[in-house]
Amino acid sequence: MSMEATAQQQEPMRESAARFIEQHARPLELAQYRVFFAEDDPNEVVEALLPFQNADGGFGHALEPDNWNPDSTPITTNDALLRLYDAGALDLNSDTAKRIAQYLLSGTEFDPHAMRWRFAVSGNIDHPHAIWWERHGDGIFGWNPTVSLATFLVCMHAEGPWETLLAEAFDTLEQSGASSGDELTCFVFAWELLNREQIEGIIDVDQSRTAIIRANDATVCRDTTRYSTEYVTMPSTFFRSADSPFLVASFMPLIQAELETLPARQTPDGGFDISWQWHTDYPEAFAQARDWWRPRVTLDKLRFLTTFTKHG
Repeated sequence: MSMEATAQQQEPMRESAARFIEQHARPLELAQYRVFFAEDDPNEVVEALLPFQNADGGFGHALEPDNWNPDSTPITTNDALLRLYDAGALDLNSDTAKRIAQYLLSGTEFDPHAMRWRFAVSGNIDHPHAIWWERHGDGIFGWNPTVSLATFLVCMHAEGPWETLLAEAFDTLEQSGASSGDELTCFVFAWELLNREQIEGIIDVDQSRTAIIRANDATVCRDTTRYSTEYVTMPSTFFRSADSPFLVASFMPLIQAELETLPARQTPDGGFDISWQWHTDYPEAFAQARDWWRPRVTLDKLRFLTTFTKHG
């Protein structure tokens, strides 16, 4: 299927996906959709995030539907930062940002020996959750979410070892690559926020960009037959904008391959579905989480589809 043929299918797919989001999304995902497609005020995303923010400044309350822990966790707070940035709503002078910094600087779930924030915390097990949110050992999983959170604190001009952590993180990326698509997403956010805020002297901009491109190349699944049936890292994980500084020509065949899977993967109600299970004993909670996840996944696919058929 050519890019032109894909473009011909775009409008009915877009319309049905948009209807699904409008009918089924939580207020947060609906606000994100309206920012991306109706040019609504990004502050609507800020307002929609407030119910997930705790008094300590961190985020919880099933912001990421796989983890129903109401307490603040580093990974959920990182999810909030990524959403704010993605919507153009991350204002470092805002009360929301200052409260996030307050939470991070409190040291909650920061391991001072490993110098990392925990990916999984002990309290997750007391609430419905997917199995990957159960803490094992120190609960640390590479640089996710440490590289994001340290970057945020650097840009907030907070005191602490954050510049040293960033330099170490990007050195690791240049030497070893990324351990997962989620970790690489954190590096992308870190690189882009440092550049937005014109923070210089911590990382080499060109070398780190090359490292991210190389890590993208290693992380995106090359077996395109798996795109329709398995939970694998696909191009839409990283590329929902044609303006990405990490989008190079070698990714275009994989982008085209994913575009070709979308018509078959879109369900009759217009949405897209998740491709994973929790592997924990919370069937009712999983069903609810799936209902929350589907509009988020659909929004990601809609942005990907719109970007790469329009610009094709």
